Order: sequence, then C-alpha cells, then structure tokens
Amino acid sequence: MALDRETGIWKSGRSGKRGRATPKGRQLDDTALAEVRALLGDRPRRRDLLIEFLHLIQDAHGYLSAPHLRALAEEMRLSMAEVWEVATFYAHFDPVREGDAPPPDLTIRVCESLSCELAGSEALFDALKGGHDPSRIRVLRAPCMGRCDSAPVLEIGHHHVDGATPEKVDEVIASGDFAPRIPDCEGFETYRGTGGYDTLLRLREGGDWEQVQETVLASGLRGLGGAGFPSGRKWGFVRANPGPRYLAVNGDEGEPGTFKDRFYLERTPHLMLEGMLIAAWAVEAETCFIYLRDEYPAVRAILKREIAALEDAGIVDPGYIDLRRGAGAYICGEESAMIESIEGKRGIPRHRPPYVAQEGIFGRPTLVHNIETLHWVARVCREGPEILSSVERNGRKGLRSYSVSGRVARPGVYLLPAGSTIRDVIDAAGGMAEGHVLKAYQPGGPSSGLLPAALDDVPLDFDTLQPHGSFIGSAAVVVLSDQDSAKAAALNMLKFFETESCGQCTPCRAGCEKAVKLMQAESWDRELLEDLCTVMGDASICGLGQAAPNPIRLVMKHFKDEV
Repeated sequence: MALDRETGIWKSGRSGKRGRATPKGRQLDDTALAEVRALLGDRPRRRDLLIEFLHLIQDAHGYLSAPHLRALAEEMRLSMAEVWEVATFYAHFDPVREGDAPPPDLTIRVCESLSCELAGSEALFDALKGGHDPSRIRVLRAPCMGRCDSAPVLEIGHHHVDGATPEKVDEVIASGDFAPRIPDCEGFETYRGTGGYDTLLRLREGGDWEQVQETVLASGLRGLGGAGFPSGRKWGFVRANPGPRYLAVNGDEGEPGTFKDRFYLERTPHLMLEGMLIAAWAVEAETCFIYLRDEYPAVRAILKREIAALEDAGIVDPGYIDLRRGAGAYICGEESAMIESIEGKRGIPRHRPPYVAQEGIFGRPTLVHNIETLHWVARVCREGPEILSSVERNGRKGLRSYSVSGRVARPGVYLLPAGSTIRDVIDAAGGMAEGHVLKAYQPGGPSSGLLPAALDDVPLDFDTLQPHGSFIGSAAVVVLSDQDSAKAAALNMLKFFETESCGQCTPCRAGCEKAVKLMQAESWDRELLEDLCTVMGDASICGLGQAAPNPIRLVMKHFKDEV
C-alpha cells in the first residue's frame, strides 16, 4: 500500500483527513508583505536594521500588526520569535496579536519623572485620563522625556507640550498637528563660516592622533554621560585593537532630570558632529553610529538635515554617519545595551569582559562617547585644553553642564565650574522658587539618590560625592523643597527603575519590584530593605540594578523621620 494512504504522521491528526495545505504557524499575508516591502523600499535587509524597520511600520500604521510582523520576518529572513521579542522589548512599539484591538489613533504620553511629578503630572494624568474617550485617545504614563525645564510635559504623537495643561492638550488635538517643533539652530553654513571643521580638516591632512589625545587628556575632560572615564584615554584602548573599528555616540540620555544633550543639539549640533569626526579620525573608525533616544524627534530632524549638509559638502562620505533611532528603553543608555540595540536586538547589557573597546558593534573594537563629551572634544581641539583646565573652584578643575529642574526659579542648563555646590547651582537658576526652602536634591538623577540640604557645601563633581553614598552621574540636578516628601521622591525613583529594568538579572528584575512594594508601606521595614539593597548592589549585572538602592539608602539615612 502506498505511504500516502496510511494513517499516521502525514495526516492532520484525529480528523483522518489529508495533510494541511500550509505549514503550521502564522501564515504570510500577501497584502501585508506588499505593504512592508513598499515601506522598506530599496534599503538593505540587514539584521541590524530591524528596529529601524519596526519604526517604519509603527509610524505608517500606528501599531505593529501580527501580519506585518510576520511579513517583516519573511522579508528579513528572520524567525517570527526574533522579530516579536524585539518589538515587545521597547516601549514605543505597539505589537498587536491576531484578534486583539489595535490602539487608538492618538496616544498622549504624560511624563511621570520626579520633576514632572513635582509640577503636578499626576493630577494632569488623571484629568486627561478621565476627560477623553479611551477608544479614540490613549493616555499613558511615560518616563522622562528630557524636558524637565518645562515640567509638566507630555507628548501627543511627536508633538511635545511644555508646561502642559488639559486646555493646551485640547488646543493641540483640535489643530490636528502632531509633528515635532523644530527649533532654530546653528546650521552647517553658519558653523563653517566661523571656522567650523577647520580643525578636523587640518588633522586629516597630517595630524598626530596621539598628540590630539594628549591635548584632550591635558584638558581633564572625562566622560559626561556619567561614568567619568578620561575621554582621551579611550582612544588608545580602541586603537590597540585591530580594525575595522567603529564609533558610537550615546545620545540616549534617559536618566530622569537630564536634558543637557538635547539643549546642545538643539542649538549647536555641529560642535558635537565635529568632535565625533575628530574622535573617529583618531581611532580610524569605519562608521560613526549616532544612537539618539526616540523622545527627541526634533533633534533627529536636525541631525538628519545637518548630516546631509556634511555629505553634500564632501566632509563625510554618504552613509559614513549612521543615525539610529532608539525606541523607548532607558537601559540603552548603558553602552553595551546601546550596542545591542544598534545591532537590532533587545537592549540587554552584555557581560564584561570583553569590553566594548575590544568587542563592540558587530564584535569589532568600538569607541563610545556621550554627546556632551564630543561637544567638548571639538572645543578643546579648537580652543586648547585651557578652556577646561584653567577653570578651578573648590579644588576642582573644569566645567560642567548642570541640568537643573524642580523647585528653582529658572530651570534650565547651566554651565558652571565643576567644583560648584548645590547652592551655586541654585543661585545660577535664579534661586529657589518663590515660597520654597531647600530640603533635598538629586545631584545626578535617581541613580545618585537624594542628599539633604545640610550637604550644601559638597562640590558637585566626579569623585566628590562617593563618600556620601552618591555620585554626580550626568549632573541631573533636581531640587526638592520643604513642601516635598523625600519618601515619595524615593518611591518615584524606584518605580522608574522597576519599569525600566531590562529583566535580564533576577536581583534587578525582582529587586526593584519588591522594593517598590516595601516602600509603599506606611512605614518602611528598614532591615529588610537594607538586605534587599545589598543583594541588588552586589549581584546586578549593570549599573541600573547596582545604583537603584541609592535612593532607598540615602532616604533612610538622611530622612529617618519620614520612613
């Protein structure tokens, strides 16, 4: 008897009918495939472009349907599991399974960072949530949007509303204009006319990279994304490894309270771009990747325009600068998680060693710099190391850009000597807001915890805050007053860490969640929280879980009466 007449594995099971006409699993939809192909156009179907392609579909349709994801997997020769795991990792993607309702056409994201919470974001969220039809408008809580100087802030589509109120939201919705507002900035022609890129072109003609490295080291410049590693020293580490080499610009300033990178890019983007190209020249980078957080659509538009101007002027070859778009994940501010994201994967930190200077993007040596760091690389190479090294205050040398928000009269970015104290920073911001008295402050975002007003004479710089259980980080200063609760502020910070943990390691994933539950009690179990903090700090893979205990410990130390 022929095999195809036998019952068994070639049949469809209990029904006894002939085998199925299609493979098991999700079937390919021809319409969805045609739509995905039209969106991708002639772009190469490289694995590292997966996140960029997910953005194309999300922007075009407002969500990621299962048929579109299946079509994208087919087009990129990836498994559906790979595409789905990336789509569900990032907060700004909306994957929708078959049979599930897609999200409404309009989404309002209300920032719930500490600065916005102090400015009334919770009441704003409640008003918007109760004032709009959820079938038409979705209202979500969102982490820091990097606009703390104009809190409370929300985003409608890609339109940010500063100093948001329900009335302002109604006006934007009525206008139907949800595009980002592009600020005026110093463009290529203006920058070039003032000597911009002369330093870069001179170095390319016959410069000595080691001499430039010594100039940067002499300035005292350290990584301004938070780690504080001597900037020039990285160049030698990367150069010591065989090529090809890459450069990655970390533009994912997701630390709540931080907005200095946005401040500079919206005003003088070419300082960062020239600094980047000088660093790329020094390490002979094959490509420069700029990883920019998705919360900065206006900056993305500026960079696309100015990079095109650089290409038109012949300063860089087309494609040499690869602008990549984040998708809403704080963890991608960690350099190895950022590199995973650039490669089109989930932003999960890598185990080290090897370090990214040895094995970074695509397994090749990679130089990673923060945006503000490269801003200063350009200025130091152009104006000399003295621009930083000649400035001294309280025994500290250099300059720092402090992002200042909270209970001050004039929130904003202030360039001050690196040895400035919290009193100096508050004075630069116009003093305390009317009717408020300094009670506490974050020196460097939630990762740095909360310090009391009594520590108002400590220089806010690298290495000066560690004896107090804190650190300067990205210099995101949030000021609290006598009208604020340190306990509530710490809870805000831990809720952020709970949401943003990538979940890779148990101490961080479970630790943040347990900490939030314990901190919601009327009085804290100090012994249990301290034990939890020790486990998280000692056993977490990356800085998120290691720093998450800081707000808890510092509030228990300095604000005992509240907990």
